[in-house]
Amino acid sequence: MTKVLLTGASGFIAMHVLQQLLAAGYTVKATVRSQAKADFISKTFAAQAEKIEFSIVPDIAAPNAFDEAVVGVDMVVHTASPFHFKVTDPVKDLLDPAMKGTLNILNAIKTYAPQVTRLVLTSSFAAIVNAAEGAWPGHVYTEADWNPVTWEEATTTTPQTTYRASKTFAERSAWDFIEREKPNFTLTTINPPLVWGPMLHEADLSSLNTSNNMVYNMISGATPEVPVGGQTSYVDVRNVAAAHVRALTTPAAVNQRYFVVGGKYTNSQVIGLIGELFPAIKDKLPKCPPGVLPAGLDAEFGVDGSKATRDMGIEYVPLEKSLTDLVTQLLEWQAKA
Repeated sequence: MTKVLLTGASGFIAMHVLQQLLAAGYTVKATVRSQAKADFISKTFAAQAEKIEFSIVPDIAAPNAFDEAVVGVDMVVHTASPFHFKVTDPVKDLLDPAMKGTLNILNAIKTYAPQVTRLVLTSSFAAIVNAAEGAWPGHVYTEADWNPVTWEEATTTTPQTTYRASKTFAERSAWDFIEREKPNFTLTTINPPLVWGPMLHEADLSSLNTSNNMVYNMISGATPEVPVGGQTSYVDVRNVAAAHVRALTTPAAVNQRYFVVGGKYTNSQVIGLIGELFPAIKDKLPKCPPGVLPAGLDAEFGVDGSKATRDMGIEYVPLEKSLTDLVTQLLEWQAKA
């Protein structure tokens, strides 16, 4: 039976990857930061506990962090990387964990797991988008695009720039490693934008992942007003997980990037949808200018996730379903809090 190493296994995306790996018949070695995280995963997947083993990796940026974890596995899915904007030290808080964590897994596989054939790496739209171009009307983002951010910009500007740079530099370092070292394994990167959808991790409203927390702030009354625009592309977490799992066996995915994106949205569209789907909380939703952007969604860049559909059969979850499932869960958690 094929064994897959899944790093950062207690994360929002990773828990869905784990669920889909188990459903596909794999056994999984999961890395987590603590025994408490391992215990939670064991409880969540109690019916399949015999198919999961754990490796405790407290710090993915520490030297040789994954050397023991890679032993005995056949393929690797590396999701462990920070996604937050709480930056005091840009290098220590975001850049180092992302870059060193990625290089640690690459070096560990090459040195201690020559049997590994595939590595799937969670990257991000952050490694694709060119923030300096702003709305960039007329441009359609695909996997061919790269964020041109510099180290100076990453360390001297905004936390958002630092985050985008961390994903860019980490992915760049992975592709450079493949070209330079020519290891036995191939690389596939999955590059989602804002990821929404139901959660499988702990029911804790105080520590929601960054993307779903945006929606919770809308429905809880914490955000009284939002602009009509904002983030403009999204994908459902179940699509992201499916892309990771399918990339392990899809011949066309070898040494490829995938911009996995469900479509575009505006804040006013999201608020309007939530208000229609959940009329009981309509009065709590943020105030937002009506309609869409001045010239519609076409006033901003386009997005094209069709490569993942062509190569791996990804059928994107509609925005309405993604929001319905997420908000239903958030309201249930809120009622129990």
